[in-house]
Amino acid sequence: MSNKDSRSIDQQIALLKARGMKFCDQSKAAFYFNHISYYRLKGYWWDMQSDEKKHKFSSDACFENVIERYNFDRQLRLILFDAIEIIEIALRTKMVYHLSQAYGGLWYLNDSIVEKQNIQEHLISGLKNDFCRSNEIFAKNFRAKHNIKKNNCNSNEDPDAWIIFEVATFGTLSKIFKNLKHQLPEKSKITNEMGLNFQNDLSSWLEAITYLRNIIAHHSRIWSRSMTKRPTIIKKPKMQWLQNEITELQIKKPYYIISTMLYLCNSIDPHNNIKQKILDLFQKNPNIPIYKIGFFNNWDQEPMWK
Repeated sequence: MSNKDSRSIDQQIALLKARGMKFCDQSKAAFYFNHISYYRLKGYWWDMQSDEKKHKFSSDACFENVIERYNFDRQLRLILFDAIEIIEIALRTKMVYHLSQAYGGLWYLNDSIVEKQNIQEHLISGLKNDFCRSNEIFAKNFRAKHNIKKNNCNSNEDPDAWIIFEVATFGTLSKIFKNLKHQLPEKSKITNEMGLNFQNDLSSWLEAITYLRNIIAHHSRIWSRSMTKRPTIIKKPKMQWLQNEITELQIKKPYYIISTMLYLCNSIDPHNNIKQKILDLFQKNPNIPIYKIGFFNNWDQEPMWK
């Protein structure tokens, strides 16, 4: 049994108006509520309330500003997904290349190069299942060549890393990298080529970026969100990095993860345009309080953000 009665769109608007929300064009509000749910938009107006218990809005709360925030958040997520693509493809490429050169194309089945065999077995089992279900041409051709039926991974033939890892998710790549033995010179090579000095730092950053990636992939809000996974603070960076003291709140908000992503993108491709896209987005939305995502404390004076 439902706890509350479902409200019509008109009733939703009337409720917000009764609580003090202003509407410049009510017909447009109805349009937005028709394809963006009330509950989804709630995350963008929560801080506009002067009384959270009674859900009363402050005198300057305006629905049009809620939509501006929503669109800003959506555009930022699209830019960050572009950054994740740069990082993911580079990580996959470097892992496959360096480890295949050293241990052969089936290195991912080599228990001697991983810390925990049970973790590796679990990860590779999932990777094989993804490969067997994949509709990519290279996966279909491999299954056809070796008479492997889709959704049935029972086969004595294993694809080389450069084939199977093309279906690996960012999360799987991150976990497999973390599980590689620390003393492997190839793990250090990958870390250095990604712009960092220490393997644990890269693992921490990849875990945090995976967390953010999953939020973005599910079209969830990053606006004013507190990050559950937070990247480690690095020392002695190889490249231009944050120079001013970073606050706990900035680490908690998306700002710090976004900064780590920009750092990795700059290491991978110095000519990437991720920073410019973010700065352009900020410039086009001067009324958006970007401190809500951690961009404060003279962030724009940081050399890496200038």
